[in-house]
Amino acid sequence: MTQHFLLSAKARSLSLRAIYALSDEQAFEMFRQSRWGHHDSICPDCGSIHKHYFIRTRQQWRCRDCNHTFSVTSGTIFASHKLPLKIYLAAIAIYCNAVKGLSALQMGRDLNVQYKTAFVLAHKIRESLMEQRDESALDGEVELDGAYVNGHVRPKNKKADRVDRRLTENQNEDKRCVLVMRSRHGKGDAKKGGQRTLTFVIKNENQTSVAKLAGRFIKKGTTVFADEASAYDPLHAFFDTKRINHQIEYRSDDGTNTNIAESYFSRFRRMQYGQVHKFGIMYLDHYANEAAYREDNRRMSNGEMFSDILMKCAGSRTSRDFCGYWQGNKRFEERIH
Repeated sequence: MTQHFLLSAKARSLSLRAIYALSDEQAFEMFRQSRWGHHDSICPDCGSIHKHYFIRTRQQWRCRDCNHTFSVTSGTIFASHKLPLKIYLAAIAIYCNAVKGLSALQMGRDLNVQYKTAFVLAHKIRESLMEQRDESALDGEVELDGAYVNGHVRPKNKKADRVDRRLTENQNEDKRCVLVMRSRHGKGDAKKGGQRTLTFVIKNENQTSVAKLAGRFIKKGTTVFADEASAYDPLHAFFDTKRINHQIEYRSDDGTNTNIAESYFSRFRRMQYGQVHKFGIMYLDHYANEAAYREDNRRMSNGEMFSDILMKCAGSRTSRDFCGYWQGNKRFEERIH
């Protein structure tokens, strides 16, 4: 029997012990390498690529062209950081090791920081994954499916007071649908399963939203797989579409199925029930994309994932939603397609 990847030595290329053993200078250099690579520094204000003046006592640079003073985190998702850089590296390492997601409470305990600090830090990492995700159109064979979250309505204690929760007026107003599009690996590819995943938050599975998103994020000539829900009926006009009736079977005799999309929802549900417990609709898009990132990179070692996420954080802009979050600077409108 083939050994699962997560049980192999290849999956373990980084340890928390190695992160905590870094000196402050080594942590600083790791951030610098992730952000600028072979360049010494690049001014975030004017974009000047130069060997700028380095103020060693403050661990900052002063631009030779515009005289702007900046640090290794200026203009990034970790701008104006208050914790040591080593803590941010440890947070990313812990985040990578949690294959089914990570709660802010657990991160706060592991880092010995307040829950508020861990909450914002985890969401900044999710925001960088969202900002840096590849949104180019999917091709080849693509599976579509939707799943509802936040739909539970607790029934009243007495049967006489209970309502029909199937009716729209009696459903949870925070109920949303996560639509997933997932491309398959090509035939004969040594890798199995999904190749790239895109997720979108919509009000419900409806023809208008599905047709709009499919037209934008799926290339013409692609073979599309979906279930028998009426929301996917318009796909027949634009793509070679194959359907599967899940009331009868999970996989048809000709091989039609949406198992790759279902595997994403399997990880997504485990993140929901086992870690986060409840998704706030305001940042549901971040949670859905996080599960997609973890699923797409399930065969990436934790060291490779650490380097990838660190580069994404270094390449992301200063967060508008989470800088000053606990002081009232919050998102007031959900992002819904």
